[in-house]
Amino acid sequence: MAAVTNADIPVVPTTIHVVNRIEESSGRSKPVQASKDQIAVIQYTDAFADLTGPSPTHSLLLSTSTSSKNPFFHEACVFLPAHDELYTTSNLLQSTSSSNFPTILISRVKLLRTDRLSGDNNVHTVEWAKMRPPPGIDMPNGGVNYKDGILFCAQGTAQVGTGGLYYMPRGKPPQALVKNFHGRDFNSVNDVVVAKDGSIWFTDPCYGFEQDFRQKPRLPCHVYRFDPDTGDLRVVADGLGRPNGIAFSPDEKIVYITDTDHIHGDGSKDPLRASTIYAFDVIPGSFLANKRVFAFAAVGFPDGIKCDVYGNVYSGCGDGVEVWNTAGSLIGRILVPGGVANFCFGKDGEMFLCAEQNLWRLQLARQTKGALLGI
Repeated sequence: MAAVTNADIPVVPTTIHVVNRIEESSGRSKPVQASKDQIAVIQYTDAFADLTGPSPTHSLLLSTSTSSKNPFFHEACVFLPAHDELYTTSNLLQSTSSSNFPTILISRVKLLRTDRLSGDNNVHTVEWAKMRPPPGIDMPNGGVNYKDGILFCAQGTAQVGTGGLYYMPRGKPPQALVKNFHGRDFNSVNDVVVAKDGSIWFTDPCYGFEQDFRQKPRLPCHVYRFDPDTGDLRVVADGLGRPNGIAFSPDEKIVYITDTDHIHGDGSKDPLRASTIYAFDVIPGSFLANKRVFAFAAVGFPDGIKCDVYGNVYSGCGDGVEVWNTAGSLIGRILVPGGVANFCFGKDGEMFLCAEQNLWRLQLARQTKGALLGI
């Protein structure tokens, strides 16, 4: 597929709305309305002001809203700092021919920056290449940095024996790490994170079956832990409606899991179901305990989830990215038109935001860094 170059990308100041939570909750102040074409920030606390800095900026790196309107920027959102590249997976792309099946594509976005020696970290040009997933990585969704490449969640197809976790080294064929739970296929592996001890933790909801590209589930919607050194694979959490995003606190004493039971794969919604982030204590010996509600999304449902180096929790929601402190208090919101499914931190306080047809870059305070990479 032909690459697309977008040059001379403008950098726009990001409006900050300082909101009094008491006045907002009591109805004495009008809710801040999101812009249709720009990012804005709602600041509830001074702590969030420290994260954004006094002058955040944003850029629209890529958009298909006036062309194909395909949602190429949906999930994964993995940044490779050594190569200044960003990888995303699309939402489900419908076939344009009756002989083809719906598919999901991977996007590689090369970032070209201004001179960082001058203190300017902005991206002025991107080179965007759409790629069909390599063999094995069927219907990819979430992903995470792994060794010198990316660990992808393959949701699988209607064919038995597909799906699982695949390591895609840079420039080499993918390698299957785990494809089933002791002989039973996973439902549709969604998101993944790697602990400091090398263990791999991932979620497995039933969205693939609900979207008509995956076989009927043979397992509950579980959260798993896999040890690639020993092959040990175990269920670490159950009882969730549709476990989705997963992230560790910086010290890895807590794991956060989003439950998006609010929305089903066929597009139907049930506001009485979970739109919730749950926190679990990580117990030595690879167990989770003390499940508790950490937060409920203000708008929509929480999808992708990350922590910064200070322990604050960020999640893609219907209004953009919502941010909570370690006590579960909502301290700020990053309003993104159309909401955000997933996102990641980049270099020196930048974030990349996947908003289906739009891929955004947001520059926060330079000391605001993601716990995953710490850059």
